[in-house]
Amino acid sequence: MNAALVSNFLSFAGSATFGAIFPILSMVVYGLIGLLTLMYLGSILSRKRPKTIATGSVKVLKKGFDIPVKGVPTGAVENVMVNKFAVQPKNFPYIFPIPKVTVEVGDHVNAGDALFYDRDNTDVKFASPVSGKVVDIHRGAKRSIAEIIVEADKEQTYKTIESINLDSASRETLVSFLAKNGAWPLINERPYDVIPALDTVPRDIFISTFDTAPLAPDNALIVAGKEAAFQTGLNILRKLTSGKVHLGLDGRAEKVNPAFAQAEGVEKHWFSGFHPAGNVGVQIHHTAPIKNGEDKVWTLGVQEVITLGGLITEGRYDASRVVAIGGNKVTKPRYVRTFMGANIGELLGGDGAEGRVISGDILSGEKKEIAEFLNYFDNQVSVIGEGNYYEMFGWILPSKKVPSVSRTYFQGLFPSTKAKDIDANYHGEERAFVMTGEYERMLPMDIYPQHLMKAIVTADYEKMEGLGIHELSEEDVALCEFACTSKQPLQEILRKGLTELYSE
Repeated sequence: MNAALVSNFLSFAGSATFGAIFPILSMVVYGLIGLLTLMYLGSILSRKRPKTIATGSVKVLKKGFDIPVKGVPTGAVENVMVNKFAVQPKNFPYIFPIPKVTVEVGDHVNAGDALFYDRDNTDVKFASPVSGKVVDIHRGAKRSIAEIIVEADKEQTYKTIESINLDSASRETLVSFLAKNGAWPLINERPYDVIPALDTVPRDIFISTFDTAPLAPDNALIVAGKEAAFQTGLNILRKLTSGKVHLGLDGRAEKVNPAFAQAEGVEKHWFSGFHPAGNVGVQIHHTAPIKNGEDKVWTLGVQEVITLGGLITEGRYDASRVVAIGGNKVTKPRYVRTFMGANIGELLGGDGAEGRVISGDILSGEKKEIAEFLNYFDNQVSVIGEGNYYEMFGWILPSKKVPSVSRTYFQGLFPSTKAKDIDANYHGEERAFVMTGEYERMLPMDIYPQHLMKAIVTADYEKMEGLGIHELSEEDVALCEFACTSKQPLQEILRKGLTELYSE
């Protein structure tokens, strides 16, 4: 019977009738496959769009890598007692190495009072984050100023600020107001990451409202209760640019804080993808890229915008900061409220003393000692294992469980997003700087980072500019450095190239 069915089917398949309907059947089948594919892609894209987005596109970035690390900060913000704070001139690239210090040890300052100014830009004042007594002025090599330390008062007092009418104030009046009240250094200018000159008018201004770096703080928690100051800060920035203020929003979140999603007077752009999707440099590249060294744009963080706005909404220089304390060597990952430049040991309170302490994130932050201070723009302290050990057989060991972009580890066969312990071990040594294509998979920008790094090493200035060095900052290539098989210090190399171009 089966043989008869097969014979009949073969006869039908060879008939003219089958030949006539076969193209129609093929079209139906391919049409169904196409429809199912579109439905599947639509479901993926719809998951990328937060419920808060009524209109507008989400830029889905395919490149990058999220590093799952144990010790993500959670919970409500805690108030901590920190006695000492510092402002460190080294946090500002290319300012004069020995700035003019306006205070002496033993002086009392209010929050917002000037501690020093750059000899090349004398109108820009660098303010004390707290009121208190100047207890030390540390010097570095060649008598450069390393840090000015202020011991905080129990009750904070603030410098008196003359109020201005933001609606009627001219741009020149506003610039002078920000400079003399210590807020101008909050602004970062790209390329080169410098404090802008007072007469510079940026093409555009960019703010990223979310951070995809490992253990990064949640900006929605940071802006809570500061919504008015944030919007006022945006209004200030609108008057400082001839172009637009661009706001980068989290296209991965199910809910976005209304202070960001409903911000007024700005261009909103949604980004979804792996780290470094939250980097402002990546967002600039996909919104309005820096075309050459003459193209100047400004960037600020959320807390810097709040401080700007506070000059008007509160009438004072408010350098308070919410800081995320996290990492696999921290027993209680948490959020704390303090001020800019807080002493790291006092912030940690003895927690995480056995690990490597980093001001900033684990990719682009700076290694610190417990007695040192949080960097000017940093809003997190990360504590991970020191990693000072030798690995016998290295990646060959099948039990090795470390975050890695490589599939050479046995765990690469079974990738997982589960948080892992991490340390500062190199997992190898410096090797020949070979072409691998790793960097291009990590950087969601139309740039060839490995070719650029080799151009910097060989001091080929023309090629450096042609390959897009002006679009990059250290944080943008930090993930490439993490993935680098050759173990090259890419952030250091990039800054070397930027410094050489800046000096030209």
